[in-house]
Amino acid sequence: MDDSLIHSLAGALGGIVAMSCTYPLIFLSTRAAVETKTESKSTYQAILDIIKREGAMGLYSGLSSSLLGVAVTNGVYYYFYERSRGVVLKRGGSKALSTGESILIGLIAGSATTIISNPIWVVQTSQAVQTMNQSEDSSQPKVRKLSIMETVQSILAKDGVPALWRGIGPALVLVINPVLQYTVFEQLKNALITSRTAKLRAAGAAAAVAVLSDWDFFFLGALSKLVATSTTYPYIVVKSRLQAGHARALKYKSSLDGILTIIKEEGAEGLFKGIGSKLVQSVLTAAILFACQRRIYEITKKTLSA
Repeated sequence: MDDSLIHSLAGALGGIVAMSCTYPLIFLSTRAAVETKTESKSTYQAILDIIKREGAMGLYSGLSSSLLGVAVTNGVYYYFYERSRGVVLKRGGSKALSTGESILIGLIAGSATTIISNPIWVVQTSQAVQTMNQSEDSSQPKVRKLSIMETVQSILAKDGVPALWRGIGPALVLVINPVLQYTVFEQLKNALITSRTAKLRAAGAAAAVAVLSDWDFFFLGALSKLVATSTTYPYIVVKSRLQAGHARALKYKSSLDGILTIIKEEGAEGLFKGIGSKLVQSVLTAAILFACQRRIYEITKKTLSA
């Protein structure tokens, strides 16, 4: 099997594991980003309110479409990333990517992934906010949660096919998120390998090359995602509102206009609604993904070579 395909499969499976572990935090940050009321709740209070209205499983609304989304997103991203990486390294004759090369490869992989996977995330965001405005009054009828296909049909019936690419503008801007993440990851990884290799050779192992552990990948993945998400979060808020079909958000003329409108109507803090749970979730997800992807890749590669 092609090495890029193995990376793609490992990325998809690793993403599913990571998403399954951290989904309630994704759900909470999505709702917080879409919410436009001035009142704000702590993550703990938000969890209690959702459980009270929708039960514990309410924290997993949209999980099925999210698992599909993360499998497609990571599978496509790793395929394009590793394919482009192989071409660049082969032509350059080196074993490590420069910062410029990492950025270029990230842009290629990120753009392709965003265009292909955007409809899935529109469906996931729509499912996550379906019951957001449901009254806590038990006498009021419950809002029925729609399945993936029912959500797609609802979006198409209401707004047509173009609605599946709502938020594509800020989503493409957010390609900078994985670009930052993978560039920081690659450079930190290269620096760590170089440093440890130098120590091994200084100790007498002349031809030794340091090998990173699962924990190394875990912490490097966490740190790189922390940098990326902290930098790009305002665009995540704009994208979430557009993908949810929020009435105000659909009037945004551009990503920048969305940011300026939020600042005008909600203050600068409106750009960072849900950032607490999002940072915890994204950092944990990335850490688990990087560790799992590496391990799944090595197991698959070994199995196919046997």
